[in-house]
Amino acid sequence: MTNATPISETVTLHVPFRLVKRGGRKEMHLPPDARARRKIDDALLKALARAFRWKRMLESGKFTTVGELAAREGIAPSYLARVLRITLLAPDIVEAIMDGRQGPDVALTKLPDPLPIEWAEQHAMLNG
Repeated sequence: MTNATPISETVTLHVPFRLVKRGGRKEMHLPPDARARRKIDDALLKALARAFRWKRMLESGKFTTVGELAAREGIAPSYLARVLRITLLAPDIVEAIMDGRQGPDVALTKLPDPLPIEWAEQHAMLNG
């Protein structure tokens, strides 16, 4: 048998895509009708983890103010307070972020300040 002879168990798979350069990186773009895989927003996920960690630290009584905790973390108190507010998101929105199922309007830079306290209002605001 030579390399030119096809083997009956061989399967040929055609995947239409195109490569697009973005900021020095190449990205693979699938056609519009292709099912998109989940896209986890690393910055938002990291912010969520930090926010809940900071919330636990404040609730434990180890730190009494946001300013004191910010000094310990070596960051600006305004940044800590801005990130800390995402602990107020509805639990299912937090879960969607962790699974990469959040909508396009759910990004750290796009969240309104202040966040609505009512979860139903959050859903309405973030779902259109």
